[in-house]
Parts: sequence; C-alpha cells; structure tokens
Amino acid sequence: TLTNALAGEKIAIVSNKPQTTRNRITAVCQRGETQFVFLDTPGFHKPRTRLGDYMVNVVRQSVADVDAVVLVVEPVASLGPQERELIASIKSANCPAVLAINKLDTVEPEKLLAVIALYSEAYAFNAIVPISAKTGDGVEELLKELDKFAVESPALFPEGVTTDQPEKQVCAELIREKALLHLRDEVPHGVGVEMLAMKRRGGLMEIHATIYCERAAHKGIIIGKQGAMLKRIGQEARADIEALLGVRVHLQLCVKVRENWRDRPADLRTLGYVDEG
Repeated sequence: TLTNALAGEKIAIVSNKPQTTRNRITAVCQRGETQFVFLDTPGFHKPRTRLGDYMVNVVRQSVADVDAVVLVVEPVASLGPQERELIASIKSANCPAVLAINKLDTVEPEKLLAVIALYSEAYAFNAIVPISAKTGDGVEELLKELDKFAVESPALFPEGVTTDQPEKQVCAELIREKALLHLRDEVPHGVGVEMLAMKRRGGLMEIHATIYCERAAHKGIIIGKQGAMLKRIGQEARADIEALLGVRVHLQLCVKVRENWRDRPADLRTLGYVDEG
C-alpha cells in the first residue's frame, strides 16, 4: 500500500495475507529535484520453503545495498524476533534508517507513544514518522525526512517512470492478487502464476496464464463450482490489467497442480523467483 502511494499508481499487489510480496519491487517517486527510488521487499519471516528462503534473501540483499532504510512496522508496542533481526541488519549496514509506523488511522495517540518509545530504545533511528499508507497521512513527511539523505547525481530513471517491473510480471501479480483476495486458509500461499503469452492485436491484448497450486484439492477450490471462482479471479484481474495497459484485454486462465513447487528451484525460476545473489 505504501509502495503504491509513493509511486502514485498501483505497481504492487495488496492483500491481508502474510507474505503477499514475494519479489523486490522498485517504485520511483519524483518530488521537485529529488528522485526517490524505493525497493519494496517481502516481509521478513521465518522461511519454511525454498520460496521463503528466496524472499528472506531478497530482504537481506536489499538492506545491504541502499543509501537509507525505511523500516515499516505495525503500531504495536512489541518487538518480535523478525523486527530485532531487521534492526540488527540495519546496524550492520551502518546506513541512515527511518522508522515508519504504519496504520496511524487505526490507533489512539497514547498507544502510538508506547510504540515510538519501544523502537527508540531498540535503535537510534534518524527519524520516526507515523504514517497511514491507506489515507496518505504522513507520507509527505516521510519523503521530507528521506530527502535529507539524497545526494546530487544524474536521475536513475527517466521522468514519468514509476517502476522497472516488466508488464508481464505486474500482470502475473495482479492475477495472484485476486486469488489471494478470494481464496482462504492455506490455498493462497501455494498459488503461483506463470505468464505463457502476451500478444497485442490492434487494440486488444491477448494474455494466457496458468495458475499453479500444490494439491489437487486446491485446484478444485480455485476453479470453483462450475468454474465460478476462476471466472471471478479472471474478471477482476482483467479489469486491473486493462487499467494498467490502457487497452482491452482477453485473459485466458487455466489451473494446474504442481506439487511442492515452492521447494523446487526449477519451478521457482519458471515463476520468476530468481535469486539475485
């Protein structure tokens, strides 16, 4: 949500499921003479699969390769092992760090003070900024704090560019987002999307994609009764893809079972999860 607010358009999918973000997403934000380039990483967690290992490695590589870190946390006065390990990574990287306490719109001011006090004790952040990525409150204040770390150099991206993600990857993620939105329990975590073809014919974009799941029972859930669930996922994804591409879209989806794909390096590469390290 914060990535999309910074970019000014939807480039990252959003859901209430843990580990929604799987790849590093670049968001470009221009304010006056300053070009901000944000690397949105997966959430830090204890991995249980090779896909989880890949996601955690993305976080570690990103923290070690930036000019400043923005640690985005929930407005909860509690430091878990993931937060402590991230703070340790920030310390070892020895670069400026700003704490962004998100969901400002969901918490009372006195509770927010307790969160600020806890994190201030854990690390000497260069700044602490309460924000609401949903409403936009505090986002400009966050950019003002980060502007202090900008250095004079040529722009990394041309004017008007908001991300370096290929259209193919964004479209695949939009399909996965709709699956995350409508599927429950363990099913969404085992979903991956492979883009088979994207062909433009005049004012129409034809897209063929496969949704992979890990169990035969999950395939039935994704397709739904008389194909209703797959149709719903496809219709909602098509609407978002049309808004992204600015053309009419014909989206054809199929569902296949690929057991334990999250633990198979070849499958991970096929679905775009390639370790950059």
